[in-house]
Amino acid sequence: MRDWLRGGRAKPEREAIARVKAWAMAILGGSAETTVVVNEIVCLDPGCPGAETVILVMAPGRKTRAAKVGKPMDEVTEDDVAEALARHPPTPRHEVVRP
Repeated sequence: MRDWLRGGRAKPEREAIARVKAWAMAILGGSAETTVVVNEIVCLDPGCPGAETVILVMAPGRKTRAAKVGKPMDEVTEDDVAEALARHPPTPRHEVVRP
């Protein structure tokens, strides 16, 4: 299905979304407490690269991090995911101090 808000690009296939998410979870170690969300963002501004894949990693006690791959999700490889996550390492855990 083509979407005019996406510059006429079709939405990524469910298989591509599941594949990129699985790669990210495997690279991160697959903690049950960590949530990974993947999206394809399309920028229609002429200065933008067009479509890019954004991988959000949400782990308890840490800031959410966003790793980006400058490709549409259907073209992303496992190496792309590994490189993107390596460029955006996790922040240190926040310590909760209780009196």
